[in-house]
Amino acid sequence: MVSPVPVKEKKLMEVKLGELPGWILMRDFTPKGIAGAFQRGYYWYYNKYINVKKEGVAGISMVLAAYVLFNYYSSYKELKHERLRKYH
Repeated sequence: MVSPVPVKEKKLMEVKLGELPGWILMRDFTPKGIAGAFQRGYYWYYNKYINVKKEGVAGISMVLAAYVLFNYYSSYKELKHERLRKYH
């Protein structure tokens, strides 16, 4: 018989919809916990896309796409006014 895995130790994609509120409440939302989550995410991304034997453009292109989206979001107020202006 397989022993059930505690909800706290499951990954987000393994959590069922009914277990989601309990899983969220068990997360560590202290500054140290949030910094640890960002650090794990960074190392996961780095090892999956950057630190590989056969390089590709996927890792760098995702960083560039995120940079473009961030800049578009940050300057959206000014761009919105330009869009509504008539040029004739």
